[in-house]
Amino acid sequence: MNAFSDHRPAVTRRALLASVPAAALSTGCRPDAGSGVRGRAGDGAHGPATTAEAAEAAHQAGIDRPEQPQTHVVVSVYDLAARAGAGRTLKTLGEAVLKATGAGSAEGRAGLTVTVGLGPGPIAALDRRLPGALELPAFAREERTARTWGGDLLVQVCANGAAAAAGADADLAGLLEGAGGAVRRWSQAGFRPPGAGPVRNLLGFQDGIEIPRGRAELERDVWLPGPGPAAGGTIAVVRRLRIDVPAFLAQPVAGQEEAIGRRKADGAPLGGGQPLGRLDLSAKTPQGRYLVPAMAHARRANPHATGSGKMLRRGYGYDNGPGDRGLLFIGFQRELRTFTATQRRLDEGDDLMAFVTATASAGFLVLPGFDADRPLGATLFPAAGGVRGGGRSSG
Repeated sequence: MNAFSDHRPAVTRRALLASVPAAALSTGCRPDAGSGVRGRAGDGAHGPATTAEAAEAAHQAGIDRPEQPQTHVVVSVYDLAARAGAGRTLKTLGEAVLKATGAGSAEGRAGLTVTVGLGPGPIAALDRRLPGALELPAFAREERTARTWGGDLLVQVCANGAAAAAGADADLAGLLEGAGGAVRRWSQAGFRPPGAGPVRNLLGFQDGIEIPRGRAELERDVWLPGPGPAAGGTIAVVRRLRIDVPAFLAQPVAGQEEAIGRRKADGAPLGGGQPLGRLDLSAKTPQGRYLVPAMAHARRANPHATGSGKMLRRGYGYDNGPGDRGLLFIGFQRELRTFTATQRRLDEGDDLMAFVTATASAGFLVLPGFDADRPLGATLFPAAGGVRGGGRSSG
């Protein structure tokens, strides 16, 4: 398979026209997106993300979720020309983001958000003890290429229209590749159906609900604590997952449900309960067999089973043509271990993962919030326009 790199268009005609009911693959994964210049540590019950919003100091936009997530995303991963100049690059990028997402801009009115993360290389060059300095380890079922693994810079653009997302991504790419001298490794467009609430993914199943909810859970599982230069940021893991959809759908519905752990018709757990209700992992048949099978994805990925925190998962479907469809997965968490522990458990045994292959993967420190008075990246790069915070955050 050829890697989807910057030599291919970030948004295909198929994606522009797509109304396919696709979103997060995982039954514990519902797509989400913030609105405005800053994300909010709210309760996940915000209104539609249709306009830009006044800045808040702590967090970037595009992480916390409104009731109706934006319907399109473009994720682009870059290498920086010179890591020594990362602070200046981030400052310039942040100024462009604030202009694009301003309340008076057309892009802002399209619900545009831009989320920026810095990769392990630049972070480790500053301080190997900082959150985000660790590279992702290798996992099973990965097709690794030099261009689609790792990277120095993440730019995630979400909007309520494909053209708005693609246009903003192209403008920021021009800025980074021009004055910034960055090189784009790969870029991928994703989409989800419009409307609030659960949607069906490429496999026809509704999405689950095992994500952090409310300010307290977000503080516990997503936002990096202070004091320190990373306080208010988070750790992002981005993975493009190709799914063998025809092979999965060739199974009887009962087999599909056992692989997922939920009923296909209404999303109810096989262990009983309401549609999209929390899983009862202890429920058994009279013969002692688990109702949610031992290798069901909903069980294997459940945070209670992994012993890790919760991920604030964001999932978008993608379609690059025949043989290359799947999930663009983005997970935000306070510790990289939250993702790695979950993925290792899936590698040990998960009936759904037999149909999934990772074709791109990277981890990033999503930087703290910023505004006109505190540039993007200022806490890490004081010479670029800010004062680096004292102490360090764990992660």
